[in-house]
Amino acid sequence: MLIATFNINNVNNRLANLVEWLAERKPDVVCLQELKADQRSFPKDALSGAGYGAVWQGQKSWNGVAILARGAEPILTRTALPGDASDNQARYIEAAVNGVLVASIYAPNGNPQPGPKFDYKLAWLDRLRLHANALRKTGAPVVLAGDYNVVPTDLDIYPSKSYADNALVQPESRAAFKRIVGRSWTDALRAVHQGDRMYTFWDYKRQRWERDAGLRLDHFLLSPSIAERLVDAGVDKDVRARPGASDHAPAWIRLG
Repeated sequence: MLIATFNINNVNNRLANLVEWLAERKPDVVCLQELKADQRSFPKDALSGAGYGAVWQGQKSWNGVAILARGAEPILTRTALPGDASDNQARYIEAAVNGVLVASIYAPNGNPQPGPKFDYKLAWLDRLRLHANALRKTGAPVVLAGDYNVVPTDLDIYPSKSYADNALVQPESRAAFKRIVGRSWTDALRAVHQGDRMYTFWDYKRQRWERDAGLRLDHFLLSPSIAERLVDAGVDKDVRARPGASDHAPAWIRLG
């Protein structure tokens, strides 16, 4: 079972890129983030034509998350992260696909920090931790995939001081991610590539792609009941080099 996560950075503008990659890679499940499309504008028909059923939670102009399933319809279980009824940002969706509970996550960026956006980021990540704990306790096989907007360690960012004040690398952000992982969840990319520098995002500015000045922002957390099925993981880095590409590349895991 091949599960991927891809911050598409505007699903309609990059639909051709997405469909091309789907045809090449044929992932069984895809978690998309940053749709930048409202609920009615999501390209359901085009993705159906590519062989994928979908559930999605859109939002005009920004945010938005979706789950695609090859040759199947995901069974929607949740369209928002619990814990704050006033939060109307489309950042979390959850569905069952082929016996696995999959979540597509688009955590807040948190910049500028300090400030209310950073406070929201930390509060959101703590809500994710609580929900992840609840899911884990069910014993179900769970994959929490997406753009966490956290660089977990210095190994997950190119050597640089330019991000020193960025919310992505702050000690509070890293500690929040570490608390989510805890002792029970497996960071799949890091488990497979323990000592390797591996990036999933390259900013459009300052030739960061050309210089391979990347960050690992996109993660898969696996519950104990599915972690033992992890066979391989990686990043389809070449997708970032294509014309009109997102600033993220698709990351993936293979489960046996």
